[in-house]
Amino acid sequence: KADLIKPMVSDVSAALYAANAAGQNLLFEGAQGTLLDVDHGTYPYVTSSNCVSGQAAAGTGVGPNMLHYVLGITKAYTTRVGGGPFPSELDIDSDNCPGTQMSVKGQEIGTVTKRKRRCGWFDAAALRRSAMINGLTGLCITKLDVLDGIKELNICTGYTLDGKHLDLLPIGADDVSRCLPIFETVPGWSENTFGVKTLDGLPKAAQNYLKRLEALCGVPVDIVSTGPERDETIVLRHPFA
Repeated sequence: KADLIKPMVSDVSAALYAANAAGQNLLFEGAQGTLLDVDHGTYPYVTSSNCVSGQAAAGTGVGPNMLHYVLGITKAYTTRVGGGPFPSELDIDSDNCPGTQMSVKGQEIGTVTKRKRRCGWFDAAALRRSAMINGLTGLCITKLDVLDGIKELNICTGYTLDGKHLDLLPIGADDVSRCLPIFETVPGWSENTFGVKTLDGLPKAAQNYLKRLEALCGVPVDIVSTGPERDETIVLRHPFA
């Protein structure tokens, strides 16, 4: 087996620098999510490694100045697998409620554990923390179509903790578990957004929802996904443009 692997072993750092010098585009993809990062996540409910954007440089051996664009990928609502604090969490087991729609329509099942993912309203304060840690350039909002038909949408804009107002997710699980969410309610939409490929093709309320997320998070929405296929995507700004 070593003989099979040996030809694939090379100086990765040098190869990436050479490709960059030749004008090629380099794409680094991270796994997990920011709040599962072993150093910056909601410890101890984290994974065993770093999964923030800076790890792309440390893990591949390129300088951080080569990371010209950082795309943060987030759903139009919030999910979490397993334990850990979740301020904007919803009921996913009762009939005819937003959390159940997110769970069922979004097919929110853990890819490894096959457990149901916990679902909740979009948490802008948590995303602001993620944007800070990762240095986000733009956002990709996925599963927008899962929210179709929900009359009113709530957005978690911050928290109350020990009588104080917080605009940013606290560090560590203990404080997060004691946070009470502050919600802003915005109109939903009844129209079908599945597979829509242009921003103008979205209902006005869906466009306004995206604009509000953009404003609350302080990061522009560059890509919107409206379905599982690659072409079911609205590209407002291409990362390689």
